[in-house]
Amino acid sequence: MPRKFKQVDVFTKVAFKGNAVAVFFDADDLNDDQMQQIATWTNLSEATFVLKPTTEKADYQLRIFTPAQELPFAGHPTVGSAFALLESGLVKPNSSGQLIQECKAGLIPIDVGNDYSIKFRLPKPVIVDFAKDSEITSDTADALGITVEDIVEEQASVLVGPNWLVTKLKDSDSILNLEPNYSKVTALSLKYGVDGIQTFGEYPNVGDKIESRTFAPTTGTNEDFACGSGAGSIGVFINKTSKSKFTSAQVKNIEQGRKCQRDARIQVTISGDDVFVGGFAVSVIDGECIL
Repeated sequence: MPRKFKQVDVFTKVAFKGNAVAVFFDADDLNDDQMQQIATWTNLSEATFVLKPTTEKADYQLRIFTPAQELPFAGHPTVGSAFALLESGLVKPNSSGQLIQECKAGLIPIDVGNDYSIKFRLPKPVIVDFAKDSEITSDTADALGITVEDIVEEQASVLVGPNWLVTKLKDSDSILNLEPNYSKVTALSLKYGVDGIQTFGEYPNVGDKIESRTFAPTTGTNEDFACGSGAGSIGVFINKTSKSKFTSAQVKNIEQGRKCQRDARIQVTISGDDVFVGGFAVSVIDGECIL
C-alpha cells in the first residue's frame, strides 16, 4: 500500500551536505525481513521505520536498519526521523519542548529547539579500555594505514547501540589524510566485536573544534558521512580521558564528511556524566512509497 516517505539530510542546514536517512511512516504492518530488504535497497547508511509506541511514555517507536543489520540505536537516524515527524505534523513536543523516542535501546529523550534544532541524550555507554601497547592498537594502525605512534591516547570501545572503537589521532589533518584499508577494517571489526572505527583529531589552537571520520564496512557503509552515535562516543571518550573533571558543560563542534564532499556539523555537549548530540536537518525528498 502507499505510505508516506521522506528522505532527510541530517547534521546540515544545506541539502546534500549532510548524511541522508530514509524515513518510512506507518510501518506497523512490515515484518523484519521486509524492513531489512527496504533498508538494503535504499543503499543509505540507515533507513528507519516509524511504528506506534508500545508505551504511553513514548511519542513514537523507531526501528533502525543499516543495509546489513538492525541497530538498537543510531544518532543521525534519530535526529532525521524526529525532524521528519515534526515537519509532517505527526508529533509535537511536550510543554518542555521534548519528544520521547522508543527504540530497542530504550526511551530516548529528544529536545526540540525553536529553530528546529534537535538534540538527544546519548544512551548510557558501555566502555571497554584497551592498553596503548595492546594488539588492537597495532591492528588499528595497520587498518588505517598509520603507525602506532600516530594514535595518541589509549583506545576504547564505546557501546551506545553501535559499538565504536574510538581512536584519537594527533590533529585534524591526520584524520583528513587517512586512507584506510577496508578489508582490514572489516577484519578488525569482526575480531574485536565492534561495528567500526570512530576516529577523531582536534584542530590545533581551537579547543572546541574536532574533525572526525567513521569507518564501518561491516554495517554496509565503508565511510559514514556524519555519525551521531560516533560523535557521541567521542564525547564519552573525551569525558573519560580528560585530565581533570569538567566543572561546567563542555561543547565540542564536530565536522565530518569533507573527504566525501559533505560538510556535516555535529554539536556534542558533555555535562557531568551525560553526553548530548545535536544538529539540524532538512528534507530533500517528500512523497509516497509503494510497499
